[in-house]
Formats: sequence, C-alpha cells, structure tokens
Amino acid sequence: MLSPPRRWIRDKHPSSLFAFMRRWLCNRRHSLWILLILLVVCIAIQTFVARQARNDKLTFSVNKEFSTLEKGWAVPQYESTVRVKQEMRASDPHQNKEPSDDSINRRVDKKLDVTAESETEAENVSPDRLLPPKPGNEPSVGHPESLFGYSDRKDVNRASSRIPIHTYVNITKSSCNPKTHVVFLKTHKTASSTILNILYRYGDNRNLTFALPLNKHSQLFYPSFFASHFVEGFSSRRLTEFHIMCNHMRFRKSEVAKVMPQDTFYFSILRHPVTMMESIFIYFKSIPAFQKSPSLDSFLDSSWKNFNFSMNNNHYAHNILAFDFGYDNNVTAGAVDLEKRVAATIEGIERDFSLVLISEYFEESMILLRRALCWSLEDVASFRLNSRSEKTRRSLSPETAEKIKQWNALDWRLYLHFNTTFWQKVDTLIGRENMKREVSELRDIQAKLANTCLKDGRPVDPSQVKDVGLKPFQYGAAVIQGYNLNPNLDRDTKTKCQRLITPELQYTDQLYFKQFPDSAAKYRPAQKITDSGRTAVMGMLRKRVARHRQTIRKMRDTICELLDVVPMLGRSTVKEECANCQAKEDTVYDVPGLCRNK
Repeated sequence: MLSPPRRWIRDKHPSSLFAFMRRWLCNRRHSLWILLILLVVCIAIQTFVARQARNDKLTFSVNKEFSTLEKGWAVPQYESTVRVKQEMRASDPHQNKEPSDDSINRRVDKKLDVTAESETEAENVSPDRLLPPKPGNEPSVGHPESLFGYSDRKDVNRASSRIPIHTYVNITKSSCNPKTHVVFLKTHKTASSTILNILYRYGDNRNLTFALPLNKHSQLFYPSFFASHFVEGFSSRRLTEFHIMCNHMRFRKSEVAKVMPQDTFYFSILRHPVTMMESIFIYFKSIPAFQKSPSLDSFLDSSWKNFNFSMNNNHYAHNILAFDFGYDNNVTAGAVDLEKRVAATIEGIERDFSLVLISEYFEESMILLRRALCWSLEDVASFRLNSRSEKTRRSLSPETAEKIKQWNALDWRLYLHFNTTFWQKVDTLIGRENMKREVSELRDIQAKLANTCLKDGRPVDPSQVKDVGLKPFQYGAAVIQGYNLNPNLDRDTKTKCQRLITPELQYTDQLYFKQFPDSAAKYRPAQKITDSGRTAVMGMLRKRVARHRQTIRKMRDTICELLDVVPMLGRSTVKEECANCQAKEDTVYDVPGLCRNK
C-alpha cells in the first residue's frame, strides 16, 4: 500500500506543470531513467574535455616542431651568405669595401636555383635504367651472397612543399637525436639477418623493448598478414611501449601502427632478384614449387607453367619481395596491368617506408642507415650472419638471369627503381668521397672486431662450430656458416663478441626471456650448452633412462603375476619365459610369452 504522501501525489490531478513534474519524479522507474541520462551526459562531457586537451597538446607540439624547423631553415641561409661573402672577397682581393647586401642576396639566390635544378634533374632519371655500381664492386651473378646495398626516403625528393636537400642535411646535423622507435621489415635472403642482429644489439645494450612474436614464435606469424595481437604483451597490456619491431612478417601498416608510436622510423632492404632467386631455390628446396625440379633452370622452363599459387609456401618462389611488403605477387612480365601494379607498389612502399636499403651495397647502406637513425659507426658494425658457404652456391648463366627477371618481373622493377634512387641519395646527401671515407672507417672497425672476437678471423662450416649454442639453424640444401670465439676473452669482451655472432633464433629466445621472465616456465629456454652444461644434460638423460627401465620391470612383473592367476595362460613354458625375462636385464617380457630386446 502506498504511503499517504505518495498516494496523494498519485491521485492529484496534474493541473499545473509543477504538480506534473513532482508526480513524474516520484515514480521510481522514472528516477532510474533520470540517473541513466545524467550518467551519459557526464561521460560525454568528460570525453569532450579530454579530446580538447589532447588537441591542444597536439597543436602545441606541432607549433614547437614548426618553430624548430624554422630555426633549422635559417642556419643554411646564414652559412650560404657567409660563404658567398668569402667567395666574393677571394674573387676580387683588391676590393676594399664590403660587398653590398643586394649583391650577396643575388649570389645566394643564384646558388639555390642551381641546387634546385640539379635536384630536378636527379628526380627525372629513368627508373628503368640501372645505374652503374661503384668500381670494383660489380654485382656478380655467380656469387650471390657476396653482394650488398640501399636507397633513401622518397619524400625528400618530392617537388611540392619540400625542404631543399642541403637544408635537410644541415638540420640533421644541428638537431640529430638517436632514434629508438624503429620498424625493420625483414625480407627473405637479403642480408636481413645481419641487420636484425644490429637492431638486437642496439636495443639489448640500451634495454629497449622489442615487439616479439606471441608465444615465443620465431616470426610474427608469417606468411599471414601482420596483426597487432601477434605481438607478445600487446593485447594483455603487459607492455605499454615498444621500441623496435624487426622479425619476419607480411607487412600491413595499419596494424603495425597500432603497436608502434607515431614517430617510428620504417625501413627495409631489397636484393637483386636474380641472385636472390638462386639463394631461395637452394634454401627453400623443399617447398612444393621446387620439389619436382632438379635445377632452377628446370623450374623456370617448365614447372612454373603449372605453378599453383594456393599451395602452402609457394609464395617463396614468385616475387617474394612484393609479397613481404604486403602486395599481390601473382604477376609476370606478360601481364597486361604490370605497369599499373608496379607503380602502385612503388608508391605504397615510398609512402610507408622512410628508407629502403640495397643488399648489393651493404656497407654504404649502413652509412646511410646510421645517419638516418643518428647512430654511430660502432652501432652498425657487424659480421655477416646466415650466409651460405661457397660449396652450396651455383653460378647462373645470362639466359637463366633473363628468365628470372621475366618470372619475377614485379621484384625486378622494384629493384631497378630503388637502386636508381640509391645512387641519387648518395650523391646528394653524402657525396662519393664522404661515403668512401666512412665506409673505410666502418671496415676498419669491423676488421678490429674480427681480430679481437673471432678465432681465425673468418666464418666456418656449422660442423666446425664449437659452441652448440652459437650454431646457426640449417634449412634446405644450404650450408649456413657460423663463427667461433677467440678463447681467453675477458668477460665484457666475450659478451660483446658473443652478441655479434649469436644467430637469429638464439638471440630472439634470449630477448624473449629477458622481457618476459615470468613466462620462462612455459617454454624451454635456448641455453648455451657448455662442457658443464653438457655433463648436466647427460646426467638428466641417464636418470630418465633408469626410471624408464624401472617402469618396464614393474610392467613385466605385473604381466607375470597376471599369467599366474589365469589358468589357460599358466603354462610352464610361459612361467619359464617370465623367469628368464626377469633374469635378463637387456630383455623385456612381451605378450604372448616371448622375450624381446629392449
């Protein structure tokens, strides 16, 4: 029964707005609706305030960056003015008075116009023409693994709204801070394992966080398109910031951007498709596309006509570079839309990646990479990892090379384009002489590291690697070389040298257990097996074998007891056989009444 006040409100005729509101508010159901509406309004106001604060912060950061760029633009203009004034004095030593500001400005403007014209000419170089390599380092089809290379960011060359090349270089020198947010798209058979080791060592030394594969996989679930939940610790929010992502994946920028910060530097590496195809055929010989082909020529002559794109792992055999970048690789030289697809692929790569390296010029690529990242020469020094021995390399004829270019037409066009822009960037951003000097310095550093770290200073076949924990993974018909450390190294030097030669799989395991020590119980750690470790492992195996033998004896005794209680099987011959089995340690009882060797 309603209380008198509530019953009075209910029975009263709503003759006025005040009485109606009072009656409506007294209803319990209406009160709940009012609370819900107020809650929604509060959430909306809070969201609006947070978004407005974030926009104000973003506007402030943009204005700050713009003011920094304005300061950077003023530096080269001032330097150019001083340089022009000195040149004018040198050209006319008898002139007593200072050059006028108008004459200096005209001379500076003339210099800037000449620079702009030279940049425009560099942009108009045909992408179909492969620029000549540096002397003494010509690509050799017969030695695919001895080649190295690079290209730089396209947005520096864009005609509209760009900073001049000389201005860009001066800004980099005046305000260069080491980049720690990096994404490296690791492509197949392109010296990418060596770059992975460089990134691993840089992040490991500075305790940076790596975006490692979920559940301790070696790859980010390649060949599936990358998804953000493939990264360990991302979905669970165990890690709030990732610095470096560099494991194998099929690239998808929208998903990568969910994991990595906005200021992340993206780069990758390409290799000449002819030498890369030779290496892939040896390394991935077990895939369906290559299984029935005794040689690469045999595959190119006949097997590819019946090529099945839907079979697992067949993507390795056709335009693998385009596939790794996330584009359709099912295209050959005779395709009608080849030019359109090539243009779309190049545009997408230049949009997503600030830097594209070329494997054939690896040391030059490392110079450009370390300048882009503001790293030191020591940071990019390395030993070649995951490289094949000479005995598994095959020379290719010019005819075979042409067949590969036709079969991998998309990859070939990508390589032509980025190899061309590579030499443009060397000339405009660094210069041949400066590049030669820095490459020489890098080689000196690597030679000193080899003399300090490596026994005999060179790689060896995997059978000669002394430390099992440093033996590289062997796959297909390739023989992957490894290294031996010099004995009697001090602790710090040994740690540094060991990181230089640790193969990809072992180093990935080490970083995984460094970042996720609580997950170590779920997975078997990749430990280095030393002499003491090997002794411990053998002791564990002996104990396990002893336990198995004891279990077998108990099973044998149980069977014999069962035979005693079963009349139809309780024959004397069976009992004697059981007795014989019990007396012999190297045999076990096997039903129906026979002994066999363990």
